[in-house]
Amino acid sequence: MSERLPVYAAALWWGSLSVIGFMAVPLLFANLPSKALAGHAAAHLFAAQTWVSLACGVVLLLVYKQNRALAPANQARIAITFLVFGMLLALLLEYAVAPRIVARQNLRLWHSLGAALYVVQWLSAALVLWPLAGRRGGAPA
Repeated sequence: MSERLPVYAAALWWGSLSVIGFMAVPLLFANLPSKALAGHAAAHLFAAQTWVSLACGVVLLLVYKQNRALAPANQARIAITFLVFGMLLALLLEYAVAPRIVARQNLRLWHSLGAALYVVQWLSAALVLWPLAGRRGGAPA
């Protein structure tokens, strides 16, 4: 189980970003009676996603720290860079972008920026998951 933990953590991070951002939230806006109600529900989903991202990131950082000998230094450094970058994006979205959307400040700008940052976080999670999923046993690449 412990050798598969990094794969599960990275898959949960990337998968939850995929489901919430590309499926659940668009369905909310398509099916709820008002955009305000959909936006309120989406805000709660994105806040929960932030904590999933951070929890998965911490697990992965701990795994990389414990298994330094298993991964070539340059590959581990690249993975950790994307990991930390993705975690910082999650925090930025939650504490810098989301409050401006909730306050309805320049919605077009903040929604666009939020969507772009979310996609970059999704790509970062994918770049962390990809080498882990291809390795036997899930040891960090």
